[in-house]
Amino acid sequence: MAENKISLGKELTKGIIKENPTLVMLLGMCPTLAVTTQAMNGIGMGLATTFVLLGSNIVISALRKVIPDKVRIPAFIVIIASFVTLIGFLLEGFFPDLYDSLGIYLTLITVNCIIFGRAEMFASKNGILASAADAIGMGIGFTLALFCMGSVREILGTGKWLGMTIPVLSENPMLLFIMPAGGFFTLGMIIAAVNKLSNKKPPAELGCKGCPNAENCGKGGECQ
Repeated sequence: MAENKISLGKELTKGIIKENPTLVMLLGMCPTLAVTTQAMNGIGMGLATTFVLLGSNIVISALRKVIPDKVRIPAFIVIIASFVTLIGFLLEGFFPDLYDSLGIYLTLITVNCIIFGRAEMFASKNGILASAADAIGMGIGFTLALFCMGSVREILGTGKWLGMTIPVLSENPMLLFIMPAGGFFTLGMIIAAVNKLSNKKPPAELGCKGCPNAENCGKGGECQ
């Protein structure tokens, strides 16, 4: 029992920093750069992605022994698209402003590398509880990354944050930060800060050993 708890705790926390899908594995770059001009947009996209990730991981894990291998990919896409459609209806009905802000990027969650990657690499090979923990951890990590990016870009680019006006900055906004170039710059600075805080160094040599998912990909940490 204790071993299971430790395992679930590891799966729940790994996506926050150690295997953060955005800042470490560099997945989901399109929504990360496109919708983070405001902190609230980052929160909305992160939570919507977490909802889809959690739902699809649970369903795929529950059906992993039933889905034939030949139709595995189409089945995953149908499951993921169903949850994306559901969250789209919910946001449109209850949070129309956020729905309009996210625009097409909400629909594109269906082909988000984070969602499909966790389905293929984890949920299809592990139990429901572990898959749910993995989804929550990855979702929290993705949401935090988007929130940090959105906060930096909104504060420096507009002089506001979550509806609050910031003195001085509001009078002299740096519009670069709400443009695409500002998104790339902010992402790079946050990644550098995370690497510095975690004392992460580049791998001595390229290969599977430097990949956070080496243990799950079936290659045992060695390229074949």
